[in-house]
Amino acid sequence: MNIQALLEAKVQEGFLNLYNIELPQVEFQATRKDFEGDITVVVFPMLRYKKGNPAQIAEELGNYLVQGVDEIDSFNVVKGFLNLVVSDSFYANFFNTIYSNASYGFVMESQDAVMVEYSSPNTNKPLHLGHIRNNLLGYAVAEILKAAGKKVYKTQIINDRGIHICKSMLAWKKYGNGETPASTGIKGDKLVGNYYVRFDQEYKKEIAGLMASGSTEDEAKKQAPSLLEAQNMLRKWESGDEETVNLWTTMNGWVYDGFDITYKNLGVNFDTLYYESNTYLLGKDVIVEGLTRGVFYKKEDGSVWCDLRDEGLDEKLVLRSDGTAVYMTQDIGTAIQRVKDYNDVNGMVYTVGNEQDYHFKVLFLILKKLGFSWAEQLYHLSYGMVDLPSGKMKSREGTVVDADDLMIEMAQTAKEISQELGKLEGYSEDEKEALYKTIGLGALKYFILKVDPKKRILFDPQASVDFQGNTGPFVQYTYARIQSILRKADFDYNATLSEVEVQLHDKEKELIKQLEIYPDVIQQAAANYSPALIANYTYDLVKEFNSFYQNVSILGEENEDKKIFRVQLSKKVADVIKSAFGLLGIQVPGRM
Repeated sequence: MNIQALLEAKVQEGFLNLYNIELPQVEFQATRKDFEGDITVVVFPMLRYKKGNPAQIAEELGNYLVQGVDEIDSFNVVKGFLNLVVSDSFYANFFNTIYSNASYGFVMESQDAVMVEYSSPNTNKPLHLGHIRNNLLGYAVAEILKAAGKKVYKTQIINDRGIHICKSMLAWKKYGNGETPASTGIKGDKLVGNYYVRFDQEYKKEIAGLMASGSTEDEAKKQAPSLLEAQNMLRKWESGDEETVNLWTTMNGWVYDGFDITYKNLGVNFDTLYYESNTYLLGKDVIVEGLTRGVFYKKEDGSVWCDLRDEGLDEKLVLRSDGTAVYMTQDIGTAIQRVKDYNDVNGMVYTVGNEQDYHFKVLFLILKKLGFSWAEQLYHLSYGMVDLPSGKMKSREGTVVDADDLMIEMAQTAKEISQELGKLEGYSEDEKEALYKTIGLGALKYFILKVDPKKRILFDPQASVDFQGNTGPFVQYTYARIQSILRKADFDYNATLSEVEVQLHDKEKELIKQLEIYPDVIQQAAANYSPALIANYTYDLVKEFNSFYQNVSILGEENEDKKIFRVQLSKKVADVIKSAFGLLGIQVPGRM
């Protein structure tokens, strides 16, 4: 049991004994640095249950705790704040209980399953910087939910149909001369993306020509021959035309092979895949059933709508007058299908950019109206865009920051900075290249994940690979520093230390206090779907360790028990760094 859980029970017990009042909860905070103490009880909220002077209540509770709780050595009161000094023996004994626990902070998996959707790309272009943030967020949230005790299915829905796919197909058919990823040596998703860009270039030329002949811009956009051909190709695909479907299958296959390489390099994975070509007809039957139950209503033109005005939203179209589906229809159908496929799923997380905020409010509300109990456990992991100093990305103009290129650039940046700092003496060339990738990718992931998902990011590759400050390489370097300590420890530091009266150095105590909150941080990160809480916790832990390292002798300590304890403490910090970074999908190197 951590100190906060122990004290909550004791404060409630004291409140009942002193005032004959049951206190439903106790508010704690870390004691301010300028006061003595390890944990602070905030008394002001208690005044709702017991009128009186907060300082006097704090004094009475403090006396009760010192007399009745072995773990509390002393207390002091500052206005309505009760600062408690926790005994060194509590922290030493607590550390002994967690030292050998390899899964410290993690909760055993329950049968309560959640499906986390992320990535969900289009098959007409390679993954770009925006997809990287999506993938990193979705993967990290899935891992954090697992650590917090959830059973998790990672999934994506691949947008493999529609006019944008046909644009790439048409351009390849007209200008490709039969080239393939194998014949060109170009990664499949990049090759297909090149033809998407080529379509846009030819389309713009046609628009310019039509406008020069007297058409308005709007007319030219609608009548450009390339667009009409792409629309005709989409109709052929929907009717099952063999040649069109075969080309679609072939080019999508190239893209999937390319995506797989990117996902592997990025370090993300999926348990199951959904394809829009299989799901775009889902949902219609649900709409028909919902009509009979009064969830939806039909307008005079035959279109079907859901009226959400009483909930502060708008009316939402769910079926066109010609009976065709809209995106909302298939999203409703896909959500229902997922629960049919995985009947232990009791909630879903959708990792999608914040431009879709309204869409998901509507989707979740409609699913609730349809009466699905799991609809209460739906969450839109909404995130802001990623910008570069050069400005916004546009995929059809070929100005996107390609995910593969960015990962290569990050490794190169790590290489340049590492060489400048001269940190890699004694490494083979292969070891160096592997380390550059680990540092570069860690820098990229940490830079993105340390920011609250809802905030927009201006990504600076150079700043992200700094070995100082709140960066991935700074954390990785601290981990490597601890591994160096462990290699130099020429004694059995895993020996169990007896639970004797101990006197901890202030820096040791602060470090154990930081380790103690790791399980709570995981639970908070899961509850808030926020990898940023894990990232910033890890940075705080590393700062605390570096302060300990600079102020306390570890291997030079003469007292054998103290030396063993300090090496153990260092090792546990490294274990938690590795564990926390694992939740973020970041590797830690043994040497740097």
